[in-house]
Amino acid sequence: MIDGAALLPAQVLRNLSDKLYDKRKAAALEIETAVKAAVAEGYDDRINAIIALLANDYATSAQPNQRKGGLIGLAAVTVGLGPDASQYLDRIVPEVLKSFSDSDSRVRYYACEALYNIAKVTRGDFIVFFNDVFNALCKLSADLDPNVQSAAHLLDRLVKDIVTVSDQFSIEEFIPLLRAHMSVLNPFVQQFLVGWITVLDSVPDIDMLGFLPDLLDGLFNMLGDSAHEIRVQADSALREFLHEIRHAPAVEYGRMMEILVQRAGSSDEFTRLTAVTSTSL
Repeated sequence: MIDGAALLPAQVLRNLSDKLYDKRKAAALEIETAVKAAVAEGYDDRINAIIALLANDYATSAQPNQRKGGLIGLAAVTVGLGPDASQYLDRIVPEVLKSFSDSDSRVRYYACEALYNIAKVTRGDFIVFFNDVFNALCKLSADLDPNVQSAAHLLDRLVKDIVTVSDQFSIEEFIPLLRAHMSVLNPFVQQFLVGWITVLDSVPDIDMLGFLPDLLDGLFNMLGDSAHEIRVQADSALREFLHEIRHAPAVEYGRMMEILVQRAGSSDEFTRLTAVTSTSL
């Protein structure tokens, strides 16, 4: 296999691990140019060599600045690949996702930035990694670093934009994952989850009402949360679902009624009132 380091100027490799962002960015632009040239000339082996170099020697390095360089470099490769990026994503996206758990908050920040740029280029082809990306974003929604949280929110918005117009997204595969996360008590995670429920419910081609029995218990848990904002968001989502039920031709009442009857005995007044009101549908 070709040595990826031999395909890039030594100065580019040095700048890629520099402590200054501007130098790493300049190196990434050089990598993007090199990849574009390789695509134009049909040198698939060169592209794979550069990806391997960035993934193995940079993204997993013991040095934080090298890891940052690896991330911006992998994003640059994706930009350079353009329409051809989809066939290389399985060697790029998993490496970036690993950095979402990095001990260095700046590396986590740049991992979000890198994945944002990758998703922006690949759009629908990115959906194949959705479950892994969702898990990673769910974790970062509660990150202790506010800058990482902000970067994760930007990425989350882009992923939502992609999902809502994609014909490759599988709601059937996603619901079990969503339901599994709804037992998490962290308020940032709960806001993240309600946000996804609300967005998906707004998509005409997705019948979230059919999956309400899977989500109802989790939403009622949030309804009794100590955080006011969580209660408000959960109440808003439940009210929208109840409005839809009134106009739905067929709804699975059995499982939902069991949950509502149970919640009608809650010690939390707001939860109890909502459950009792809902059983009158």
